[in-house]
Amino acid sequence: MSKKVFVFFPDGVGLRNFAFTDFKNIGENMGFDITYWNNTIFSLKDNLGFKEVKIEDHSAHPLLSIYSRARKRAELNVSRDKFNDSVYPTYKFPFNYKGLKNTFKSLYIKVLIGLYSSEKGVVKLRAKINQLERSTTKYTYCKAQLEAHKPDMVFCTTQRSTQSISALLAAKDLGIPTVAFVYSWDNVPKAMQVVETDYYFVWSDLMKQEVLQYYPFVSENQVFVTGTPQFEPHYDTSLKESREIFFKAYGLDVNKKYICYSGDDETTSPLDQYYLEDLANAVRSLNEKGENLGIIYRKCPVDFTPRYDAVIEANKDIIEVLDPIWKQVGSQWNQVLPTPEDFKNLYNVCEHSEFVTNVCSSTVFDFVAHDKPCIYYNYEQPQLKKGIRDIGQNYKYVHFRSMPTQEAAVFCTDKNDLEGLIKQILDGKLSNVETCKKWYEIVVGKTPTEASKTIWNTIDSILK
Repeated sequence: MSKKVFVFFPDGVGLRNFAFTDFKNIGENMGFDITYWNNTIFSLKDNLGFKEVKIEDHSAHPLLSIYSRARKRAELNVSRDKFNDSVYPTYKFPFNYKGLKNTFKSLYIKVLIGLYSSEKGVVKLRAKINQLERSTTKYTYCKAQLEAHKPDMVFCTTQRSTQSISALLAAKDLGIPTVAFVYSWDNVPKAMQVVETDYYFVWSDLMKQEVLQYYPFVSENQVFVTGTPQFEPHYDTSLKESREIFFKAYGLDVNKKYICYSGDDETTSPLDQYYLEDLANAVRSLNEKGENLGIIYRKCPVDFTPRYDAVIEANKDIIEVLDPIWKQVGSQWNQVLPTPEDFKNLYNVCEHSEFVTNVCSSTVFDFVAHDKPCIYYNYEQPQLKKGIRDIGQNYKYVHFRSMPTQEAAVFCTDKNDLEGLIKQILDGKLSNVETCKKWYEIVVGKTPTEASKTIWNTIDSILK
């Protein structure tokens, strides 16, 4: 008899990995009965024809956001003290004191942080959060769905969504095994593990080591290295279009060499538009010296600010805008959802660009899968002033310590060096590709094409 697995989407971030890849087909070919347990407003049944159970109750306890923020800050305080490392406070978002309600919330959170900033305190905060969420109508609602459908396992596609807590508690209370997939390469040190499940699936040995290091309540036999389906499409050659067909579809000049500028969200890189402007100026200068270059600007899918518009307009002879093919289905950042078509778009942007350039983005790995270099900007902009975040702190984050050497990316530390770095890459005299492949293996794991299969094999072994 086939094993019934609920693939749980608490929000839309997991769709790209677990709905639009071959993940479902691989699982079904291995004999699994797969139902998507869907807490998002994107209908998997209507859009993709998948079997789904929709969660219509999205209630959370009124105090959840307060206790969750306190839990995150308390965990970061524990890490700061335990590892004697000042990087952890830089992961904190500032308190909000605008208006009486926000002021009261912030003060309440501060009191909780003061009381619970210890390993035992964090465990107590997590227990309190679970107690709050078990009292919600959503908990009862999800429990009834699980009792009706009787899955053998719930596989949660991200560990970072508070919307998943009550549903996973309902599963655990019914004795249904639960798994959380650790969603992103930087999530573990940032105290973004919101849920406690029976098992955790991670990208690499590095990430397994981090889970055990930061979460003493998790034991080694609960953590499995599976890889991530995130990069599997880069090895699917059926997505590849010829340069001529791709360039014609997007109005690109087949005679030009294109550099991809991969945009960042406003939190990570608040002055990102000025790095695009610097690239445009460098390209213009090189073109005046005989090169024939253009820029493909691919924005961050969840950035809807107009901050790039003036730069793009001023350089429209150089910059071509190829927006990611994502759909906004709600007002929140995690309700901007990818489409299957975007895999093909990204594949061919990587394939037909000379290299990528950005501020600290994981697109370094998308491009190295196509043997393409990456320039990381790491200098201050003159527009930087008090209250604007300096992008330099990004490179001090824990996940960047996984670099085998600084040569894993080409760092531009001075605007005046940018033109020379571009020229060296184009001439084949400078590349980070070989070192970056070592970094890619450290972060993503040794078998980036096998992740979906490994996940299903691991689920199978757990259920046996």
